Amino acid sequence: MFEFAGKVAVITGAASGFGLAFAQKGAALGMKLVLADVNPDALAQAVDTLRAAGADAIGVPTDVSSATQVEALAQAALDAFGKVHLLFNNAGVGSGGLLWESSANDWSWVFGVNVMGVAHGVRAFAPIMLAQNEPAHIVNTASVAGLLSPPAMGIYNASKHAVVSLTETLYHDLQIAQAGREASGRVGCSLLCPAFVPTGIADAERSRPAELRNESRPTRSQIAAGKQLQRAVQSGKLSAADVAGVTFEAIAARRFYIVTHPAIMATVRLRHEDVEQLRDPTDPMSLKPEVRHAGSD
Repeated sequence: MFEFAGKVAVITGAASGFGLAFAQKGAALGMKLVLADVNPDALAQAVDTLRAAGADAIGVPTDVSSATQVEALAQAALDAFGKVHLLFNNAGVGSGGLLWESSANDWSWVFGVNVMGVAHGVRAFAPIMLAQNEPAHIVNTASVAGLLSPPAMGIYNASKHAVVSLTETLYHDLQIAQAGREASGRVGCSLLCPAFVPTGIADAERSRPAELRNESRPTRSQIAAGKQLQRAVQSGKLSAADVAGVTFEAIAARRFYIVTHPAIMATVRLRHEDVEQLRDPTDPMSLKPEVRHAGSD
């Protein structure tokens, strides 16, 4: 079992959504917190709120798409607390619409945060954790979109599929690097694949840097995809706090796959069957018609 009290957690995307819920759960378990977010004002507010409730927390404004800034985050964590035991590579953004209507800026923005943000986190923190020779754990936030390929979500899907593959490979690489090491001192990892939950992901556009903003107006498919995402997120039955609870339970048990919405597995199986039987891809929304029609209102 992974013990949380007194340990140090680093959380990206920590000012809202899952990240803030992870911070609140970690604080409740007695963890020391290093919170990172691209929005400095929201980050400062989150840190102040947690401190007012008794948490030992610092905030480090961080754009996870920057290797330099993530490396600075790691150093700030060590300077503040000396060690890092738990890392949530959680920051994420999204962009929808028909694939050919997505701009180069759309690809650069989403992959910079969703994929390179995770890669930079692993690069910066895994060596620190391995050198400590203490129990440590990395949680990478993917999505059920990393297990499926819903229409009009191509860039987001591709980024989250990359996180799934990256994290599964990380698991194997950690096994190789720690062969012969006592279980008590091992670094583990988990892959978090939530479905729709009421968070700020549908409003991620507000955090897009100026140099990656599009000059042209959104297309009809992009507007429809945005409406569909808003509806789907708002209809989520689980809260971010619920997901945090499930995630910490999985970390304690050292469980790799964290699927917060088990009902989605029927659609995952459908996709696997498509691959195994070499048939054309089934629309993953076929089992979720209420989501499929959300953007047509």
